[in-house]
Amino acid sequence: MSDKIPVDLHGAAQTMLTTLYLKALDADLDRPVLGDRYAKQAVERIEFDFAGLKAPVKWAPLVTVRTAQYDIWAGQFLAANPNAVVIHLGCGLDARVFRLDPGPDVSWYDVDQPPVIALREKIFPARPGYRLIATSATDPSWLDDIPTDRPVLLLAEGISMYLTEADGVALLQSIVDRFGSGELQIDFYNWLGIKTQKMQRLQRQSGSTLHWAVNGPEDILSRVTGIRLLAATNLFDAETFARVPAGFARTGRLIGALRPVHGLLQYHRYAFGPTG
Repeated sequence: MSDKIPVDLHGAAQTMLTTLYLKALDADLDRPVLGDRYAKQAVERIEFDFAGLKAPVKWAPLVTVRTAQYDIWAGQFLAANPNAVVIHLGCGLDARVFRLDPGPDVSWYDVDQPPVIALREKIFPARPGYRLIATSATDPSWLDDIPTDRPVLLLAEGISMYLTEADGVALLQSIVDRFGSGELQIDFYNWLGIKTQKMQRLQRQSGSTLHWAVNGPEDILSRVTGIRLLAATNLFDAETFARVPAGFARTGRLIGALRPVHGLLQYHRYAFGPTG
């Protein structure tokens, strides 16, 4: 009898299996972009036909460049705020809390749909200062469980595009309005990413639908009050893109020369609260 953990996920939640698998493939490379051994261990524990995803290792940088960039930004925030509250929204099966291993004064909340959280509980261990919240991102009541007396970091990687614009803006504004200071670290697809979703194998496999397109920081700055831009980059300009294999880098430079493609995957970082 297998002691592996079966999974039964659908829609947007299913895409996290492809994301996890690509991180695991990256971990086996001689020069990985992310080097996430926790992803490899998680794949080994799950009963699922990962080969059936038909996600080759050459795709891995599409995921790992982004995740590695947010690891850097989150690490910088934690270094400046060692008693912070971290809200990792749409955490999926990402092991960021274990990769970054924050100090004892950090309160870390991994937030996702109930089936995802149930699976996380079986795969990853508990740790001090770490809590799981099973909820829909658009249900604001989950914020009642988060302390408001410390700087807060909202990490939302790979979730914005599944929200409507109205729900996404409301979510970000609710964070800014509720907490005194902190950062929003969130990624977006531009109009091309949303328009071409039926051409993307990941979306076809999961049957999920993408909604919210953001074409640059101004789209967020004009809709969410009280925030200021700290950084904005994309797949091709992220500092972690320098880690990708040479073949992917060459292809990326050629494809990235097309302006809409260049900004297809955007990584944004905003601050809110008092300055100085």
